[in-house]
Amino acid sequence: MEIPSKFISKNIEEKWYSYWMENDFFSSQPDEREPYTIVIPPPNVTGILHMGHMLNNGLQDILIRRARMRGYNACWVPGTDHASIATEAKVVAKLKLEGIEKNDLTREAFLGHAWEWTHEYGGVILDQLKKLGCSCDWDRTKFTLDPDMSESVIRTFVDLFNKGLIYRGHRMVNWDPEAQTTLSDEEVIYEEKTGQLYHIAYSLVDSDEKVIIATTRPETLLGDTAICIHPEDERFAHLKGKEVVVPISNRKIPIIQDEYVDIEFGTGCLKVTPAHDMNDKALGEKHNLEVIDIFNADATLNANGLHYEGLDRFVVRKKIVAELEANC
Repeated sequence: MEIPSKFISKNIEEKWYSYWMENDFFSSQPDEREPYTIVIPPPNVTGILHMGHMLNNGLQDILIRRARMRGYNACWVPGTDHASIATEAKVVAKLKLEGIEKNDLTREAFLGHAWEWTHEYGGVILDQLKKLGCSCDWDRTKFTLDPDMSESVIRTFVDLFNKGLIYRGHRMVNWDPEAQTTLSDEEVIYEEKTGQLYHIAYSLVDSDEKVIIATTRPETLLGDTAICIHPEDERFAHLKGKEVVVPISNRKIPIIQDEYVDIEFGTGCLKVTPAHDMNDKALGEKHNLEVIDIFNADATLNANGLHYEGLDRFVVRKKIVAELEANC
């Protein structure tokens, strides 16, 4: 028999995988054997497999096949994840090409388009897993938005809530103003960019003295609720317990002390905006500061933005700098 010089995968993979499927080698039903079950970490229905999936699923396949050979009742449950944020982005892009805006659709209509996308592209990943030779029990394939799955998730969260293990509260989150949704920390890509420091003068109440702060986001001063100085910074020791006036809004806010402030950075004085910075939020909770949210969900300013209400944050940044310079 002549042995080919190269391995031709299509001559082997399709033949044997079809044979395995025809003989139902991967199915599993409860019986007297000790069970051995793996639930596949479901890949996103919007994408295709990458190297990480191949490594992960290759290891699972080795484990499940070894369990079968050792006499366990082995069951590898496959499935896909709805990946709502990624799916929405794909569906919105598709609708735009068709001249349809998401905001013109009802919730039910948009979900209809999302399900169409899922039915059209959702099987790609499962077919790829089969090409890899994954020995899943395909009759048990699940999708995270299947009715029984959704019901189970809701029941679990309600149970956790009733036990006091999860609760609602104000949290600082990664917000996408375009998709109008939160993002996990893993979905945020951080980039280091050269920013500009803006120096802003806050007038001390009942005094001609001014406190200078440095910030990269001058528009957030409309949400300031304190100025913070380091307790060991002798330059500002005389400011302890006093108040300043926030430019433009003319609100009075306290001067607080905290070791969080870096004496060497900027001017040594820190504006505290608890609604719009992780560290400021922690400072605000520590010192019981007011929280003033100045943004709408689409990153335009809300009523707390005063005469800048309705304008995009980057537009406001330029306008507020111009106003501050004009009033110097």
